[in-house]
Amino acid sequence: MSSGVAFPGSGTLAYKPSASEFIRSSSNGVCGLQLKALGKAPLGTKMRDFTVSSKLRKVKKHEYPWTQDPDINVKGGVLSHLSPFKPLKEKPKPVTLDFEKPLMDLQKKIIGVQKMANETGLDFTDQIISLENKYQQALKDLYTHLTPIQRVNIARHPNRPTFLDHIFNITEKFVELHGDRAGYDDPAIVTGLGTINGRSYMFMGHQKGRNTKENIQRNFGMPTPHGYRKALRMMYYADHHGFPIVTFIDTPGAYADLKSEELGQGEAIAHNLRTMFGLKVPIVSIVMGEGGSGGALAIGCANKLLMMENAVFYVASPEACAAILWKTAKASPKAAEKLKITAGELCKLQIADGIIPEPLGGAHADPYWTSQQIKAAITESMDELLEMDTQELLRHRNQKFRKIGGFQEGIPIDPKRKVNMKKKETPLLQPGDTSDVDEKVESFGSEVLHVMEDVIKSSDLKRKIEMLKSEQEKAGKTPDAQSRLKVQALEEEIKQELAKAMDIPELKDKHEKLRSEVFGTEESYGGANGSVIIDGSELHYSGGV
Repeated sequence: MSSGVAFPGSGTLAYKPSASEFIRSSSNGVCGLQLKALGKAPLGTKMRDFTVSSKLRKVKKHEYPWTQDPDINVKGGVLSHLSPFKPLKEKPKPVTLDFEKPLMDLQKKIIGVQKMANETGLDFTDQIISLENKYQQALKDLYTHLTPIQRVNIARHPNRPTFLDHIFNITEKFVELHGDRAGYDDPAIVTGLGTINGRSYMFMGHQKGRNTKENIQRNFGMPTPHGYRKALRMMYYADHHGFPIVTFIDTPGAYADLKSEELGQGEAIAHNLRTMFGLKVPIVSIVMGEGGSGGALAIGCANKLLMMENAVFYVASPEACAAILWKTAKASPKAAEKLKITAGELCKLQIADGIIPEPLGGAHADPYWTSQQIKAAITESMDELLEMDTQELLRHRNQKFRKIGGFQEGIPIDPKRKVNMKKKETPLLQPGDTSDVDEKVESFGSEVLHVMEDVIKSSDLKRKIEMLKSEQEKAGKTPDAQSRLKVQALEEEIKQELAKAMDIPELKDKHEKLRSEVFGTEESYGGANGSVIIDGSELHYSGGV
């Protein structure tokens, strides 16, 4: 039932809307102010329409929510409309790595001299300039000759720019997209649409925290299966609408707790790997910091893999590798060198396709400059990939990963041959002149025969053989059973004596050396009273005395 309300001094009964009518009319308002008449009061003879008007300022073009040059360091502003990722209230604490301590000593000296100049009023300009030049030279020498484990430490630096830091620097517009459409939204992987130079891209990447609170919220950049399924949904979305995909990798690995295994961590990663090889849009991946095993590869199957200068990409961390191979984590510097995980080494192995430069001191020394280098690399790579048609794009991505891991000493292998997995049928040993080997074998055979003759003479075998021959001549052509037994006993004795002869150290050494030269061949070289057969594993003697 509708009800009316009387305004003092008006003399009229105004209409009070019911709850259902108010809900129906709520779609025709701005900020709770209705712009449409709700109706007329049914009671009374003197009735007037009850209207509410709202005066709005005309919106300027591109004023809301985007600004021309959004500054991520400004509190509030454009970031409040885009993401919960806002500037930190407290400044990040300076972190000095172990190998940077000599630089810090120089900095302290410069600060001390400047303080002394301010207190005494003396001119120390020359000393300050000299110290600053030494500092810059030391900084350049240090960061141009970094060891692999030092690059690992830079990649893990707490103040290193994160995915969203770079995104807000390189895009004109960015809208974050949430959820895997199964009820979960993993904060360790961030996805969204953004534009660079007017071209729309689908961005996705690992997001680490900038302090302890954010790291706990982001799970230290280690995604669960929900995160990979969210990325998979965005891949399908980008493939359907034709958006090129740009992925940012910075994770120590996929989260390996019991719950993640129960939810299908391996299946989620495998599904992403299979899907990325079939996407019909260009894909560019950028390794910002750490690229840990399958957790990184699940969004890293791209046409082009670019790495920051101090980034690393590995199947096992140096600490884990050292613990497995050397049984101690202290061997991690050695493991980092052997693993070949730096950008330069991976480019030599043709796993990475390019290196994005960083300022001296690492990406955290100048985040904005680093972001602009990333932007230029993305634009250049996408311009190249967008010229390919769909089939060429898929073939390019497939061959990039098919050729990884193939090695042949001396002769480079054609990538197409690696794709087809065909091995060239070539003999292991090339035919050539074997006269030298023949001479060595014949000389060795003669030496063996000479030794065997000496053994037979010294062991009284020759007299026994002569006696047996004379007995056989007397017995005629049909030797009796006793003669046969004597022959068999003599044969056994000859075999035993010859076996002892072959145990002579000089003959054994010559036999092993000769066998290594002609291994796999089988030749027979005859002598005056017998022959020597070499079959690659044993040496046999046959023939008469």
